[in-house]
Amino acid sequence: MPKSVEEKKKMRVVVIGGGVGGSIVAYSLQSVADVVLIDQKEYYDIPWASLRSMVEPSFAERSVINHIDYLPKVQIIASSATNITDREVTTEDGQKVAYDYVVIATGHLESAPKTKAERLNEYKADFEKIKSVNTVLIVGGGPTGVELAGEISFAFPDKKLILVHRGPRLLEYIGSKASQMAMDWLTAKKVDVILDQSINLNHLNGGIVQTSSGETIKADCHFVCTGKPIGSSWLNESILQNSLNIHGKLVVDQNLRIRGHKNIFAVGDITDIKEIKQGCVAQKHAHVTAKNLKILMNGESESKMATYKPGWEMVIVSLGRKEGVAQFPLITISGYIPGKIKSEDLFVGRTRKQLGLNPYLDEK
Repeated sequence: MPKSVEEKKKMRVVVIGGGVGGSIVAYSLQSVADVVLIDQKEYYDIPWASLRSMVEPSFAERSVINHIDYLPKVQIIASSATNITDREVTTEDGQKVAYDYVVIATGHLESAPKTKAERLNEYKADFEKIKSVNTVLIVGGGPTGVELAGEISFAFPDKKLILVHRGPRLLEYIGSKASQMAMDWLTAKKVDVILDQSINLNHLNGGIVQTSSGETIKADCHFVCTGKPIGSSWLNESILQNSLNIHGKLVVDQNLRIRGHKNIFAVGDITDIKEIKQGCVAQKHAHVTAKNLKILMNGESESKMATYKPGWEMVIVSLGRKEGVAQFPLITISGYIPGKIKSEDLFVGRTRKQLGLNPYLDEK
């Protein structure tokens, strides 16, 4: 019979990226493996809570979590990965980290400060900026732009909000019924939604900007809520350069291993799996990957490895703190039911509990 993981020398698992998927993989394996987490920042910032934190900075006390708080047995390297060979990962600060297994969870590129304190200060600055102005411009009508408009309209109902989206409808990644429900809600809150137009913010002059059709918009501040590039450019010259598809996503098999590499896995938005990329999906990827790594490290047969199959897709978009739009497989609804599911706490308590933390209190 194979020896248990505890009876052997622990294998080294390097997790690259400390977001939704990487945090769960590292947490799940820290007691059975020598885990190293490589992340550009010292904390996990729950992404679906960030917009609430911009209008209620105290909310971030629970949603921005130092990695060390839930990963006491993990070596944390606060730097970005810059290369991977068949033996080691190189970081931006010059470290070379040997591995037995790697999990790539670098998601999308984002600019974020290194420490939790700095991140909390950013949220406070956003809050003060929104609080002090009369007109706010939001560029982008995907889930981030729509949810930010909802948060601001709820917290500051007196503000004039303008949302500009280059597409023909909001929330283009889901169905048109959900899009119209979100549009109706924003319109009812007196948000000025401008579709089929774009903005060149490089030409912003004294708070005045023109749309692609020549319409003039005056705003006191603006927030860009457009899509971010996939965080895979660091792999372009690595051993995984041929594992990237034309969109910069890693091609994975049904076990979430990168094709052609039996000891390298990928989870979350960076994978090429055809599905709506959401936090809950990245969490499912992470659980499958952690299970498979335990099987491999325990010397068990690969035939026992779990497979990942995209399930029924459910999307909930928050509209303020009490309402939302939900697209389920057979029905699309809006109002207080989606709000009750997501909008009140934004799954922050549940996410903290998944990481072994008190759902309600920030643990020092």
